[in-house]
Amino acid sequence: MKSTIVIGHKNPDTDSICSAICYAYLKHRLTGEEHVPCRAGEINGETKYVLDKFRVPAPQLLESLEPTVADVPFRRIKSIDSTLSLKRAWEYMRDENIQTVPILTKRGKIKGLLTLGDQARFYMEDRDAAALSKAKTPFSNIADTLQGEVVVGDPDAKFTKGKVVVAAANPELMEEYISQRDMVILVNRSDTQLCAIEQGASCLIVCLGAKISKSIIRIAEESGCTIILSPLDTYTAAKLINQSVPVSHLMRKNDIITFGLDDAVADVKATVSKLRIRYFPVLDGDDHYVGMISQRNLLDVDRRRVILVDHNEKGQAVDGIRSAEVIEVIDHHRIDSVETNSPIYFRNQPLGCTATIITLMYRENRIEIEPTIAGLLCSAILSDTLMFRSPTCTPLDENIARELAQIAGIDVEEHAMAMFNAGSKLGKKTADEIFHIDCKAFKVDQTKITVSQVTSVSRRELERVKAKMLPYMESLLPNSGADMLFLMLTNIIDRSTELLFVGQGAKGTVESAFVKETTDNSVILEGVVSRKKQVLAPLMTALENAN
Repeated sequence: MKSTIVIGHKNPDTDSICSAICYAYLKHRLTGEEHVPCRAGEINGETKYVLDKFRVPAPQLLESLEPTVADVPFRRIKSIDSTLSLKRAWEYMRDENIQTVPILTKRGKIKGLLTLGDQARFYMEDRDAAALSKAKTPFSNIADTLQGEVVVGDPDAKFTKGKVVVAAANPELMEEYISQRDMVILVNRSDTQLCAIEQGASCLIVCLGAKISKSIIRIAEESGCTIILSPLDTYTAAKLINQSVPVSHLMRKNDIITFGLDDAVADVKATVSKLRIRYFPVLDGDDHYVGMISQRNLLDVDRRRVILVDHNEKGQAVDGIRSAEVIEVIDHHRIDSVETNSPIYFRNQPLGCTATIITLMYRENRIEIEPTIAGLLCSAILSDTLMFRSPTCTPLDENIARELAQIAGIDVEEHAMAMFNAGSKLGKKTADEIFHIDCKAFKVDQTKITVSQVTSVSRRELERVKAKMLPYMESLLPNSGADMLFLMLTNIIDRSTELLFVGQGAKGTVESAFVKETTDNSVILEGVVSRKKQVLAPLMTALENAN
């Protein structure tokens, strides 16, 4: 069974990251199946501090859930050597029931492709008696195709000049059509064999398994003429001999269409639908061949199984969420717009943090919480509740956080301040980085808004940030896809927020939501630290009333 992805929202905060890690671990313990924690964005300074402290690697970055070629059950068809005969290539393709086979370089990169169609065209259209020499066919290939053996000469040498002729006439007539370096198919007549050698033939194909005299063998060796002994009759030998041509002679070398493991299936479908080719090579990130994909394979792509934590809105979910199969949601926010095709496990509780819910699930399933897991869960709760200062914090959040702190061996107040200080280093960040540290998008009827929040323990730091954020927000708005942008500058120590806003109607919305006059696109909100409960809820109510 394929692994299940556990992932939080875009622009992830500490709760989103830590909950994904801890819930993936819990699900693995409960099911024995692989659950992979992922993240939908870059990790902020606070979260990095937490992961570093508990020595936990950051989850894998997942930018989209759109299925890629790596999700397609493509065939890992083995390559063939470029010197392999068409006969052996055909047998391999027949036995493996494949219509296209790759030929690779020594470094594992695509050198060419051989298709059944290419072989059919060669047999039906090629009338060139010099095809074997043009293809530089090894004598070993010829002997193998004709079920024979090389009795004189080097099997690894190649037939590089001349044409193939059948010596069906007497020696007098043979002199007229056998030229230097030709390959001659004949039988057991010594005079015919001798004539061919004297005419300068480079190879004799002696059919019907006839014995070859010692004198002919000696003359052939002296003349540098290869002799291949075959049990086949001359007709069959003449018919089959072109199958000894190496695949390098027919393989397609140019304009080969390939796809990478990370290519989106939708893009691949759009490309192959315009082509008559059925099979395409798949390459890894280093352009090394890994398999072959067909148009039929693209119809069998599996949807990725996903568990969402700390969100349930598709606007906050990783790109491509509609292409995935959401099987669970663990969240503490309002219920919104993620849709599923079938019933799922959905757990939503009015608590201050998703990590609190996950801790309860560890307890309910009697799974021991190890110190590292306890440290991550505790950090998430301290972050989301602003060390119990947020109005979203419940007594259960605080009690669980303090119990987890004991397991993890940390002091709640010291750890929280260290976290906040790590996340408050805003001076070196650009306006774009600051705005997207913790940024969430919402929709009320047809109005789209974005509410970002940055927290700090320093009033001066927040004042410096404000000076560059309003101009940035004005420049961002036209291409943001939102009607209004809001930024919360939250002082954890003072338990206050200065709310910045831009966009048509934003001023009226803020004044209606908080019943306060605003100046210079901002308003001071004393006692406000929670985006979810103290800012988002009033804004949405004001927008609903306005609409």
